[in-house]
Amino acid sequence: MADRVVVYKKTEQGELNLHIFNPVDFDSSGSRPAIVFFFGGGWVNGNPEQFFPHSEYLASRGLVAISAEYRVENKHGTSPQECVRDGKSAIRWIRGHASELGIDPQRVIAGGGSAGGHVAAATATVEKFNEDGEDLSVSCRPNALVLFNPVFDNGPDGWANDRVEAYWQDISPMHNISENTPPAIVFLGTEDVLIPVATVERFRELMEEAGGCCEVHFYEGQPHGFFNFKNREYFDKTVIEADKFLISLGYLQGEPTCR
Repeated sequence: MADRVVVYKKTEQGELNLHIFNPVDFDSSGSRPAIVFFFGGGWVNGNPEQFFPHSEYLASRGLVAISAEYRVENKHGTSPQECVRDGKSAIRWIRGHASELGIDPQRVIAGGGSAGGHVAAATATVEKFNEDGEDLSVSCRPNALVLFNPVFDNGPDGWANDRVEAYWQDISPMHNISENTPPAIVFLGTEDVLIPVATVERFRELMEEAGGCCEVHFYEGQPHGFFNFKNREYFDKTVIEADKFLISLGYLQGEPTCR
């Protein structure tokens, strides 16, 4: 279970929480890197508990790890726009409370799976869908991305275009990559029926063309959602690679402890 649960946003549909996992030797006067995860569920449903195992592991490695709630259609009657707004709000809140959380506001990582991967990637790429009244001088752009079978492409041939047809160009991460998009690591099963291998390969190409870095790991024969804790073999494999990626960025030290 999380060490702390805090409200980061109050909406017409209810309060939204962050579930915070601290390292064993946590000191709020410190300045650790942080990671915030966004759950999957097609912008329709889902639960932050999906990323509790990831958060527990990364907290054990020294990060302040957070699993965020955000509004979804079944529970809140909202659209994908609110998902992205809430993702941006979460990162702004984390940065704005960095001293209280004991984190370095310049080392904030966003992660997520499926539609939650879309939310994380959107915080790093899209310019619109900022919440009214928030301090936009606080950046919502994370410093790195850790993405599990993420939704990148909402274009005419992409995922769920019919649900964002009126504004897909503004909300599709693949169509908003820039030189400011942070480094990313992406995990995908080759038998994912929702996210084609070609989409992830194209995202990597566009990242590189923009001068960025996108590390990709494909897992032969694995379906959508293969990375979840219930599939322990691939949970371990993907978490170890995520750990190595964060080591390469200087956010973690030593060797991965997940085996």
